[in-house]
Amino acid sequence: MNQIGTTVAAISTPPGKGGVALIRVSGAEAVNIVSRCVTLRSGKPLSALPARYAAYGDVIFEGAPIDDVLVTVFYAPHSYTGEDTVEICCHGGILLTKTVLSALFAAGAEQAGPGEFTRRALLSGRLSLTEAEAIGCLLEAGSTAQIRLSASAARTQLAKELSALHDGLLSLMSSLYAKIDYPDEDLADLTDEEIITSLLAAESKIQGLQATYRTGRAINEGIPTVLCGSPNVGKSALYNRLAGEDLAIVTDYAGTTRDVLSTSVPLGSVMLRLSDTAGLRETSDPVEQIGVSRSRSRMADGELLLAVFDASRPLSSGDNALLRELAECPQTVVVLLNKADLPRAIDEAAFAAFAHVIPLSAKTGDGIDKLTALIEKLFTDETLRVGEEAIVSSARQYAALTRAGEHLRISLDAFRGGMPADAAASDLELALGALADLDGRAVNEEIIADIFKRFCVGK
Repeated sequence: MNQIGTTVAAISTPPGKGGVALIRVSGAEAVNIVSRCVTLRSGKPLSALPARYAAYGDVIFEGAPIDDVLVTVFYAPHSYTGEDTVEICCHGGILLTKTVLSALFAAGAEQAGPGEFTRRALLSGRLSLTEAEAIGCLLEAGSTAQIRLSASAARTQLAKELSALHDGLLSLMSSLYAKIDYPDEDLADLTDEEIITSLLAAESKIQGLQATYRTGRAINEGIPTVLCGSPNVGKSALYNRLAGEDLAIVTDYAGTTRDVLSTSVPLGSVMLRLSDTAGLRETSDPVEQIGVSRSRSRMADGELLLAVFDASRPLSSGDNALLRELAECPQTVVVLLNKADLPRAIDEAAFAAFAHVIPLSAKTGDGIDKLTALIEKLFTDETLRVGEEAIVSSARQYAALTRAGEHLRISLDAFRGGMPADAAASDLELALGALADLDGRAVNEEIIADIFKRFCVGK
C-alpha cells in the first residue's frame, strides 16, 4: 500500500478484452500526471476542465498517440477518494490498457494496491469503515440478497445509525465529565434521570442492531450446512441440484462419494456454505473409513444438518442409527425424504421427533421451494427490509457492538447503583471506543489492512 499523498493509478475494470476499460488516477498530482500523457482534442489544458465533464483526447506513449479516450476530472473533496481524481475511459484491449497504465507510470503515477482507492476514501472521511466493508462485500456478491444487503442505501443507513449512536454517547460523556469536574456547579446538560434514560435508549439501540446480525450473517457470511445420510440416498444428487451444476459424481453404487465436497450456494435470500459428505456406514475399506470420519467431523462443525433419507425404501439399520444420533444433535436438523417422485416405502412415523421434515426429489426439484422457505424462516428475520434498513453483516461488526453493549450495561449498572459518576464514565468511554472501532474512527491498522487485502486492485 502506498503512502497517502502519493498519486496512484490502476485499471478499474476486469482484465480481458472488452469494449471499454476504465483507468483511475487519484492523488494531489492526478491532473498534472494525466496532463503529461493525455492531450485533449479541444486544445485546452486538462486543468481547465470543469468537474465531472467528459472530454475527448488522446493518450501519448513514447511520443506517439496510442488510443483516443474520454477523460473526466473529479476535484477534491468531491470525488470517490476525497482527492483529485481523473478517470480515463479507453478501448478495452488487454495490452492496450496495460500500455495506457504504463504511460501514467512514466508520467509519475504509482501502482495502486488492492482496495487503495476505497481505503483513501475511508481515510479522507468520505466513507466509514462499515461502508467500505459493504463495498467489498458488494464486489464479492454471489446472490441478489447480498447485493441488496451491501447496496448504497443499506450501507449508508447502517453508517448513519452507528454515527448517531456514537455522537449520542459522546454528548452523554461530555455531560458526565461536566458533572465530575465541576460537581458544585450546574454545568451538566442532563439530569441523572435523563442520563439513565439516554443510556437505556443507547443499550436498546445496540441490542436492536445486534439482533439483525442473525439475518446479515445468513445472507453475507453464509450458514455452514452439511448434507448427511447413509450411502446411496441421493446426497450428491441433491448437492448438484442445490448448486445448479454437476459438481459431485452421482452413480448407483453406494460409497461413490469418499471425501467432503464444499461450495457456496445461494438459496432464496440466504447463502449456504454447503458440504456433501460420504455416506455414513460401517466399512472395512480404509479409504471410505477416512471419508466417513471426515463426514462426522464436518457434521460436528455444521450449523445446519440436512439429513437425507431414501423415501423409496424402508429404513436401514444405518438410517435408524443416524436418526438416534440426530435426535441428540445441538444443531438445527432438517430431515429430507428424498426420491419423493418414486413410490413411498419409508415409515414416516420414525421421524415424529423431528420438527422439520420435507419430502423432495433431487431428480425433479420438487420440494426445493419448501426447503428454501423453511431455511429462510429459520435463519432470517423476515420482517427486516434488506436493502433499506441497517443490518449488521460481519463478525467484526457484531463483536464491536457486543463490546459496546457490555461496557454500556456496566456503566448503566454503576449509575443506577449510586456509584461515583467517574466509575460510570469509565465504562461509557470504553463503549464509545468500541463504537469508534466499529465505524473506523479509531480502528486498529491491522484490522483495516485485513479488510482491504480482500479488495481487487482498482477499487
